[in-house]
Amino acid sequence: MPREIDFFGVLLPGVLPLFLVSLVLQAALDSALSHLGAYRRSWHPALVRLCLFVCIFSALLVTLYK
Repeated sequence: MPREIDFFGVLLPGVLPLFLVSLVLQAALDSALSHLGAYRRSWHPALVRLCLFVCIFSALLVTLYK
């Protein structure tokens, strides 16, 4: 994977596509979990959402860069 992506003359980080994919996956998982009512049992729902995003993003990075 390239370190930078040239986007109309602007260099963007190479992990930007993974970041966007993890945002989409986290949004889908967040919607499913909120529909199931899983956030009612958590102490801090925003913290759970952040941790889910970090786990998804880290898993994508590890699978790509390993």
